[in-house]
Amino acid sequence: MNRPARLLCLVFFLISINITGQTKTPGGLPRFEFPLWEGNAPGALGKEPKDIPTLTPYFAPRAKATGASIVICPGGGYGHLAPQEGFHYALWLNEQGIAGFVLKYRLGSGGYRHPVMMQDVQRAIRYVRANAGKWGLDPNRIGVMGSSAGGHLASTALTHFDAGDPEAADPVDRVRSRPDLGILCYPVITMGPDTHDGSRRNLLGDNPDPKLVELLSNEKQVRKDTPPTFILHTFEDAAVKVENAMEFAAALRHQGVPFALHIYTKGAHGMGLGSAQWDPDNRHMWTHECALWLKEQGFGNGSTGKI
Repeated sequence: MNRPARLLCLVFFLISINITGQTKTPGGLPRFEFPLWEGNAPGALGKEPKDIPTLTPYFAPRAKATGASIVICPGGGYGHLAPQEGFHYALWLNEQGIAGFVLKYRLGSGGYRHPVMMQDVQRAIRYVRANAGKWGLDPNRIGVMGSSAGGHLASTALTHFDAGDPEAADPVDRVRSRPDLGILCYPVITMGPDTHDGSRRNLLGDNPDPKLVELLSNEKQVRKDTPPTFILHTFEDAAVKVENAMEFAAALRHQGVPFALHIYTKGAHGMGLGSAQWDPDNRHMWTHECALWLKEQGFGNGSTGKI
Protein backbone atom coordinates (compact mmCIF):
# COMPACT_ATOMS: atom_id res chain seq x y z
CA MET A 1 0.00 0.00 0.00
CA ASN A 2 1.42 3.43 -0.97
CA ARG A 3 1.71 6.34 1.44
CA PRO A 4 -1.43 8.27 0.28
CA ALA A 5 -3.51 5.11 0.62
CA ARG A 6 -2.16 4.50 4.12
CA LEU A 7 -2.99 8.09 5.09
CA LEU A 8 -6.52 7.70 3.70
CA CYS A 9 -7.04 4.52 5.73
CA LEU A 10 -5.83 6.35 8.84
CA VAL A 11 -8.30 9.18 8.22
CA PHE A 12 -11.21 6.74 7.93
CA PHE A 13 -10.04 4.96 11.09
CA LEU A 14 -9.94 8.23 13.06
CA ILE A 15 -13.37 9.20 11.76
CA SER A 16 -14.74 5.82 12.88
CA ILE A 17 -13.36 6.44 16.38
CA ASN A 18 -15.07 9.82 16.56
CA ILE A 19 -18.49 8.48 15.59
CA THR A 20 -18.38 5.46 17.88
CA GLY A 21 -18.87 5.47 21.65
CA GLN A 22 -15.78 4.47 23.61
CA THR A 23 -15.15 3.10 27.09
CA LYS A 24 -11.96 1.91 28.77
CA THR A 25 -11.10 -1.36 30.49
CA PRO A 26 -8.95 -1.45 33.65
CA GLY A 27 -5.94 -2.04 31.41
CA GLY A 28 -6.72 1.05 29.37
CA LEU A 29 -7.73 -0.79 26.18
CA PRO A 30 -10.49 0.95 24.19
CA ARG A 31 -13.85 -0.73 23.62
CA PHE A 32 -16.36 0.57 21.09
CA GLU A 33 -20.09 0.39 21.67
CA PHE A 34 -22.62 0.25 18.87
CA PRO A 35 -26.40 0.80 18.77
CA LEU A 36 -28.73 -2.18 18.54
CA TRP A 37 -30.94 -0.56 15.94
CA GLU A 38 -30.25 1.68 12.96
CA GLY A 39 -32.18 4.86 13.57
CA ASN A 40 -34.49 5.13 16.56
CA ALA A 41 -35.02 2.08 18.76
CA PRO A 42 -38.65 0.93 19.11
CA GLY A 43 -40.40 3.08 21.69
CA ALA A 44 -37.57 5.63 21.88
CA LEU A 45 -38.48 8.82 23.74
CA GLY A 46 -35.66 10.88 22.26
CA LYS A 47 -32.20 10.78 20.74
CA GLU A 48 -30.03 11.17 23.82
CA PRO A 49 -27.64 8.42 25.00
CA LYS A 50 -30.27 7.20 27.48
CA ASP A 51 -32.61 6.54 24.55
CA ILE A 52 -30.12 4.46 22.57
CA PRO A 53 -29.57 0.85 23.69
CA THR A 54 -26.09 -0.40 22.81
CA LEU A 55 -23.72 -3.35 23.03
CA THR A 56 -20.04 -3.13 23.89
CA PRO A 57 -18.10 -6.24 22.77
CA TYR A 58 -15.19 -7.79 24.64
CA PHE A 59 -13.73 -10.58 22.53
CA ALA A 60 -11.60 -13.26 24.17
CA PRO A 61 -7.94 -13.53 23.13
CA ARG A 62 -7.71 -15.63 20.00
CA ALA A 63 -5.54 -18.27 21.67
CA LYS A 64 -8.19 -18.82 24.36
CA ALA A 65 -11.40 -18.23 22.43
CA THR A 66 -13.95 -21.06 22.57
CA GLY A 67 -16.46 -19.46 20.20
CA ALA A 68 -19.06 -19.01 22.95
CA SER A 69 -20.48 -15.63 23.92
CA ILE A 70 -22.67 -14.11 26.65
CA VAL A 71 -24.79 -10.95 26.69
CA ILE A 72 -24.35 -9.16 30.04
CA CYS A 73 -27.09 -7.13 31.76
CA PRO A 74 -25.66 -4.94 34.55
CA GLY A 75 -27.79 -4.34 37.62
CA GLY A 76 -28.88 -1.06 39.16
CA GLY A 77 -32.55 -1.36 40.06
CA TYR A 78 -33.65 -0.51 36.49
CA GLY A 79 -32.54 3.01 37.44
CA HIS A 80 -28.82 2.96 36.58
CA LEU A 81 -26.20 0.47 35.37
CA ALA A 82 -23.52 -0.79 37.78
CA PRO A 83 -20.12 -0.92 36.01
CA GLN A 84 -18.71 -3.75 38.14
CA GLU A 85 -21.57 -5.93 36.87
CA GLY A 86 -20.81 -5.04 33.26
CA PHE A 87 -17.30 -4.84 31.91
CA HIS A 88 -15.82 -6.65 34.95
CA TYR A 89 -17.92 -9.67 34.00
CA ALA A 90 -16.89 -9.33 30.36
CA LEU A 91 -13.19 -9.42 31.23
CA TRP A 92 -13.77 -12.39 33.54
CA LEU A 93 -15.60 -14.23 30.75
CA ASN A 94 -12.65 -13.51 28.46
CA GLU A 95 -10.51 -15.50 30.89
CA GLN A 96 -12.81 -18.45 30.19
CA GLY A 97 -12.38 -17.92 26.44
CA ILE A 98 -15.89 -16.47 26.16
CA ALA A 99 -16.80 -13.25 24.36
CA GLY A 100 -18.75 -10.82 26.54
CA PHE A 101 -21.23 -8.25 25.20
CA VAL A 102 -22.21 -5.60 27.76
CA LEU A 103 -25.75 -4.36 27.18
CA LYS A 104 -26.72 -0.78 27.87
CA TYR A 105 -30.48 -1.15 28.10
CA ARG A 106 -33.03 1.60 28.60
CA LEU A 107 -34.08 2.40 32.17
CA GLY A 108 -37.01 3.47 34.29
CA SER A 109 -35.03 6.56 35.32
CA GLY A 110 -35.05 7.54 31.64
CA GLY A 111 -38.83 7.29 31.43
CA TYR A 112 -39.02 3.73 30.11
CA ARG A 113 -41.19 0.83 31.29
CA HIS A 114 -41.77 -2.77 30.26
CA PRO A 115 -41.67 -4.06 27.51
CA VAL A 116 -38.81 -1.78 26.41
CA MET A 117 -36.16 -3.44 28.58
CA MET A 118 -37.21 -6.89 27.36
CA GLN A 119 -37.07 -5.68 23.76
CA ASP A 120 -33.51 -4.47 24.34
CA VAL A 121 -32.17 -7.75 25.75
CA GLN A 122 -33.97 -9.83 23.13
CA ARG A 123 -32.55 -7.63 20.39
CA ALA A 124 -29.06 -7.99 21.88
CA ILE A 125 -29.26 -11.79 21.76
CA ARG A 126 -30.63 -11.72 18.22
CA TYR A 127 -27.92 -9.27 17.15
CA VAL A 128 -25.06 -11.42 18.45
CA ARG A 129 -26.59 -14.51 16.87
CA ALA A 130 -27.17 -12.78 13.52
CA ASN A 131 -23.54 -11.62 13.43
CA ALA A 132 -21.93 -14.68 15.00
CA GLY A 133 -20.45 -15.91 11.74
CA LYS A 134 -18.50 -12.76 10.93
CA TRP A 135 -17.29 -12.50 14.54
CA GLY A 136 -16.10 -16.12 14.67
CA LEU A 137 -18.73 -17.09 17.25
CA ASP A 138 -21.05 -20.08 17.54
CA PRO A 139 -24.71 -19.06 17.06
CA ASN A 140 -25.74 -22.04 19.20
CA ARG A 141 -23.63 -21.01 22.21
CA ILE A 142 -24.96 -17.60 23.20
CA GLY A 143 -25.89 -17.04 26.83
CA VAL A 144 -27.27 -14.24 28.96
CA MET A 145 -26.00 -13.03 32.34
CA GLY A 146 -27.28 -10.46 34.81
CA SER A 147 -27.05 -9.20 38.37
CA SER A 148 -29.79 -7.83 40.64
CA ALA A 149 -32.27 -6.03 38.36
CA GLY A 150 -30.03 -7.09 35.47
CA GLY A 151 -30.64 -10.62 36.76
CA HIS A 152 -34.35 -9.98 36.42
CA LEU A 153 -33.80 -8.84 32.85
CA ALA A 154 -31.66 -11.91 32.14
CA SER A 155 -34.33 -14.16 33.69
CA THR A 156 -36.88 -12.41 31.46
CA ALA A 157 -34.77 -13.37 28.44
CA LEU A 158 -34.65 -16.95 29.77
CA THR A 159 -38.42 -17.21 30.11
CA HIS A 160 -39.81 -14.89 27.40
CA PHE A 161 -38.32 -15.69 24.01
CA ASP A 162 -39.41 -16.49 20.48
CA ALA A 163 -38.16 -18.10 17.29
CA GLY A 164 -37.91 -14.82 15.38
CA ASP A 165 -40.13 -13.48 12.62
CA PRO A 166 -39.23 -15.07 9.26
CA GLU A 167 -41.17 -12.32 7.45
CA ALA A 168 -39.39 -9.41 9.16
CA ALA A 169 -37.73 -6.82 6.94
CA ASP A 170 -34.84 -6.51 9.41
CA PRO A 171 -32.71 -9.69 9.16
CA VAL A 172 -31.84 -9.46 12.87
CA ASP A 173 -35.52 -9.80 13.75
CA ARG A 174 -35.68 -13.09 11.85
CA VAL A 175 -33.31 -14.69 14.38
CA ARG A 176 -34.43 -16.48 17.55
CA SER A 177 -34.03 -14.70 20.89
CA ARG A 178 -33.69 -17.80 23.09
CA PRO A 179 -30.40 -17.84 25.02
CA ASP A 180 -28.55 -21.15 25.25
CA LEU A 181 -27.83 -20.73 28.98
CA GLY A 182 -28.16 -18.20 31.77
CA ILE A 183 -26.16 -16.89 34.74
CA LEU A 184 -28.14 -15.07 37.43
CA CYS A 185 -26.18 -13.23 40.13
CA TYR A 186 -28.20 -12.29 43.26
CA PRO A 187 -31.13 -11.71 40.90
CA VAL A 188 -34.45 -10.00 41.32
CA ILE A 189 -36.85 -12.64 39.98
CA THR A 190 -40.35 -11.98 41.27
CA MET A 191 -42.54 -8.90 41.07
CA GLY A 192 -44.57 -10.28 44.00
CA PRO A 193 -44.10 -9.86 47.77
CA ASP A 194 -40.39 -10.82 47.75
CA THR A 195 -39.46 -8.35 45.02
CA HIS A 196 -37.07 -5.40 45.17
CA ASP A 197 -39.44 -2.47 45.32
CA GLY A 198 -37.26 -0.03 43.41
CA SER A 199 -36.75 -2.46 40.53
CA ARG A 200 -40.45 -3.18 40.32
CA ARG A 201 -41.34 0.52 40.36
CA ASN A 202 -38.81 1.41 37.65
CA LEU A 203 -39.90 -1.51 35.49
CA LEU A 204 -43.67 -1.47 35.91
CA GLY A 205 -44.58 1.90 37.45
CA ASP A 206 -46.32 2.70 40.72
CA ASN A 207 -49.60 0.81 40.22
CA PRO A 208 -49.02 -1.98 37.69
CA ASP A 209 -51.75 -4.21 36.35
CA PRO A 210 -51.81 -7.49 38.35
CA LYS A 211 -51.56 -9.40 35.05
CA LEU A 212 -48.31 -7.58 34.29
CA VAL A 213 -46.99 -8.39 37.78
CA GLU A 214 -47.78 -12.05 37.08
CA LEU A 215 -46.15 -11.95 33.63
CA LEU A 216 -42.90 -10.44 34.93
CA SER A 217 -42.72 -12.67 38.02
CA ASN A 218 -40.36 -14.94 36.15
CA GLU A 219 -40.48 -17.83 38.61
CA LYS A 220 -44.01 -18.28 37.25
CA GLN A 221 -42.90 -18.20 33.61
CA VAL A 222 -40.36 -21.04 33.59
CA ARG A 223 -41.14 -23.73 31.02
CA LYS A 224 -39.57 -26.95 29.86
CA ASP A 225 -37.48 -25.23 27.19
CA THR A 226 -36.06 -22.61 29.56
CA PRO A 227 -32.25 -22.84 29.17
CA PRO A 228 -29.91 -24.35 31.82
CA THR A 229 -29.11 -21.75 34.46
CA PHE A 230 -26.43 -21.01 37.06
CA ILE A 231 -27.85 -19.09 40.04
CA LEU A 232 -26.00 -17.51 42.94
CA HIS A 233 -27.12 -15.53 45.94
CA THR A 234 -26.00 -14.81 49.49
CA PHE A 235 -27.81 -15.19 52.79
CA GLU A 236 -26.67 -11.79 54.00
CA ASP A 237 -27.93 -9.90 50.95
CA ALA A 238 -29.98 -7.11 52.53
CA ALA A 239 -31.27 -5.59 49.27
CA VAL A 240 -32.71 -8.53 47.30
CA LYS A 241 -34.14 -11.44 49.24
CA VAL A 242 -32.49 -14.81 48.69
CA GLU A 243 -35.97 -16.26 48.16
CA ASN A 244 -35.80 -14.86 44.61
CA ALA A 245 -33.03 -17.29 43.67
CA MET A 246 -34.64 -20.18 45.55
CA GLU A 247 -38.02 -19.70 43.87
CA PHE A 248 -36.49 -19.61 40.39
CA ALA A 249 -34.46 -22.76 41.10
CA ALA A 250 -37.59 -24.51 42.38
CA ALA A 251 -39.44 -23.56 39.19
CA LEU A 252 -36.59 -24.93 37.06
CA ARG A 253 -36.63 -28.14 39.05
CA HIS A 254 -40.40 -28.47 38.61
CA GLN A 255 -40.01 -28.15 34.83
CA GLY A 256 -37.04 -30.53 34.63
CA VAL A 257 -34.57 -27.81 33.55
CA PRO A 258 -30.93 -28.38 34.65
CA PHE A 259 -29.56 -25.75 37.01
CA ALA A 260 -26.82 -25.05 39.54
CA LEU A 261 -27.84 -23.15 42.68
CA HIS A 262 -25.20 -21.68 45.01
CA ILE A 263 -26.24 -19.83 48.15
CA TYR A 264 -23.34 -18.46 50.16
CA THR A 265 -23.41 -17.10 53.70
CA LYS A 266 -21.25 -14.07 52.99
CA GLY A 267 -21.34 -11.49 50.22
CA ALA A 268 -22.96 -8.05 50.06
CA HIS A 269 -25.45 -7.13 47.40
CA GLY A 270 -23.77 -5.68 44.33
CA MET A 271 -20.46 -7.40 45.00
CA GLY A 272 -19.92 -8.36 41.35
CA LEU A 273 -16.92 -10.67 41.07
CA GLY A 274 -16.07 -10.03 44.72
CA SER A 275 -16.04 -6.27 45.13
CA ALA A 276 -16.81 -3.07 43.26
CA GLN A 277 -13.15 -2.82 42.27
CA TRP A 278 -11.36 -4.82 39.59
CA ASP A 279 -9.31 -7.19 41.77
CA PRO A 280 -8.54 -10.58 40.17
CA ASP A 281 -6.72 -11.72 43.33
CA ASN A 282 -9.78 -11.35 45.55
CA ARG A 283 -12.73 -12.93 43.83
CA HIS A 284 -15.76 -14.52 45.41
CA MET A 285 -16.02 -18.30 45.38
CA TRP A 286 -18.92 -18.15 42.92
CA THR A 287 -16.56 -17.16 40.10
CA HIS A 288 -14.67 -20.45 40.45
CA GLU A 289 -17.84 -22.54 40.64
CA CYS A 290 -19.31 -20.77 37.63
CA ALA A 291 -16.12 -21.19 35.57
CA LEU A 292 -16.31 -24.95 36.07
CA TRP A 293 -20.03 -24.97 35.25
CA LEU A 294 -19.40 -23.03 32.04
CA LYS A 295 -16.86 -25.65 31.05
CA GLU A 296 -19.41 -28.40 31.72
CA GLN A 297 -21.85 -26.58 29.44
CA GLY A 298 -19.31 -26.45 26.62
CA PHE A 299 -18.91 -22.68 26.86
CA GLY A 300 -15.67 -22.05 28.76
CA ASN A 301 -12.22 -23.51 29.21
CA GLY A 302 -12.56 -23.85 32.98
CA SER A 303 -9.89 -21.28 33.81
CA THR A 304 -10.21 -19.91 37.35
CA GLY A 305 -7.13 -17.68 37.18
CA LYS A 306 -6.30 -14.36 35.55
CA ILE A 307 -6.19 -13.93 31.78
